[in-house]
Amino acid sequence: MTGDGPAGTSRIGVVGCGKISEVYLRTMVETPGLEVTAVADLDPARAREAAGLCPGCRAEPVEDLLVAADVDIVVNLTVPAAHAEVSAAALRAGKHVYTEKPLALDAATGREVMALAASRSLRVGAAPDTVAGTGTQTARAIIDRGGIGTPVAATAFMASHGPESWHPRPHFYYQPGGGPLLDMGPYYLSALVHLLGPITRVTGVARRGASEREVGSGPDTGTRVPVEIDTHVAGLLEHDSGALTTLVTSFEAWASRLPRIEVYGTEGSLSAPDPNRFDGTVEIFTPASPEWTVVPATAGFVGAARGVGVADLARSLTAPAEPVASGELGQHVLEVMDGLLRSAHTGTGVDIPPISGRPPAVALLPAAAAAGHHGEPSGARSTGDLG
Repeated sequence: MTGDGPAGTSRIGVVGCGKISEVYLRTMVETPGLEVTAVADLDPARAREAAGLCPGCRAEPVEDLLVAADVDIVVNLTVPAAHAEVSAAALRAGKHVYTEKPLALDAATGREVMALAASRSLRVGAAPDTVAGTGTQTARAIIDRGGIGTPVAATAFMASHGPESWHPRPHFYYQPGGGPLLDMGPYYLSALVHLLGPITRVTGVARRGASEREVGSGPDTGTRVPVEIDTHVAGLLEHDSGALTTLVTSFEAWASRLPRIEVYGTEGSLSAPDPNRFDGTVEIFTPASPEWTVVPATAGFVGAARGVGVADLARSLTAPAEPVASGELGQHVLEVMDGLLRSAHTGTGVDIPPISGRPPAVALLPAAAAAGHHGEPSGARSTGDLG
């Protein structure tokens, strides 16, 4: 990977210095080929605190960071409602962008962001980058080598009772851009596209269980939060590979024993780990070995953490392969989520715009190699009908 900085270094500016920025900054500071030069936040004190986590980094106003000559990539860690606005401003300033999920609040706005990037020959990366870890990538490698035969169907479940019991400021989870689908759905949908290919059509149902939620921790304990989004969304996803996925995302479950992701093939079943993590246990069950068997990690970045996607985006600026967590994938996931919600409220299925294919696979590599990773090795991608 080479950038515009000294010795091919890509220089990073971070907008949004909330809690998640800590792990991003730690990852980027420790990754060769990346240099965090500036951070910005609407709260100057929070920006100064974040700047203290990266040597030589300065805190400055957002508008100054976006036009800074020593920033090549803007990492957008703002709240969901600001994602599209900040990303578009960075692109207009000539910067590549890596944004937290979702890419935008709705598919139409996401298309505008992606069109702006294309018009300026700039690249966009989009969280989650957990798909680059050993969990999803090992599961993908098993499917690609025919370990469970031809995938026929899958299930994906995210069931909790929402974040208000532990998060001191859970308000944005219950505003447009939040909810179980837009907040947690990107992890599951991104993993499903890596495993089974792009999604072509969706049918959804949705509802909300209550009009308010109560904050359970921090200084706002007892405060009532209005619920402006659907808190239980379920749907059927049709993949271009022919596989069918049943998806449930819910903030209405006090407890659940449902699996995270399972894939059912003609010659076996596969259990994939929580897609909100980079690692985790992958298991398969086949007629030849009729019990769940753990499969050691065979693919993905080992020891990865949030921020590895930024390194992979930086690598892609001069490499032929798309980023593993690309803007195209982020927009596809947004189209799917938007389609599920529209389907739920219209009662009709929704066709999803096609994309170029599955994102690139990742060989088994240390996380530090992300900035120099140049696509999958021979045989790492499917040569069958999942392509």
